[in-house]
Amino acid sequence: MSIKIAIAEDNSFLLKAILDKLAIYPEIEVKFHGFNGLEFLEKLEKDPNVHLILMDIEMPKMNGIETVEKVIQKFPQIKIVMLTVFDNDENIFRAIQAGANGYFLKEVDPPTLYQGILDTLDGGAAMTPSIALKTLKLLRNPPHFEEKKEDISLTAREIEILEQTSKGLNYNQIGENLFISPKTVRKHLENIYQKLQVHSKLEAVQKAVKNRIIEG
Repeated sequence: MSIKIAIAEDNSFLLKAILDKLAIYPEIEVKFHGFNGLEFLEKLEKDPNVHLILMDIEMPKMNGIETVEKVIQKFPQIKIVMLTVFDNDENIFRAIQAGANGYFLKEVDPPTLYQGILDTLDGGAAMTPSIALKTLKLLRNPPHFEEKKEDISLTAREIEILEQTSKGLNYNQIGENLFISPKTVRKHLENIYQKLQVHSKLEAVQKAVKNRIIEG
């Protein structure tokens, strides 16, 4: 029996990474994906024959937490697993309050993601261990959140490189486009990682989109 999955993800680079992980498992069938909550809901209403949704949180027009609430109202039988780069307390707390069945970080390896999908469909709650720990702490001591914006300053060149990275280009392609050497591209990316306090292209792109440094 095939497992029918839909994905809500606003960044094509990150979407491809998720699709690549799922492609290993022939019984998983990705029915469709949406680039924001509104588009995703429109597609789901046309084709609600889905077992499980992988849901991003930071999306334009309607974010993942609002989208979860709408999905649960209309299609309570569909399971939802949040899949995000961010493990901040507010996101975890609000996603679980909204009714999400699980919460993984996007660097999750394919076998863990696959097992998490099976566990969730079997009535369990799939979570990255660090998230599960945070969830227990949050449940014991429910927090009060305030809006806070990170102060990140990147140079124009670093922003250009991030934009190219978000399109899935490699060091050589970015170097050709910007008339610099691949080595220089790598150095710029190292600086970007440091400033954004991340460890991978995936995290850098997602954090830059969240802080509106680049377009999603």
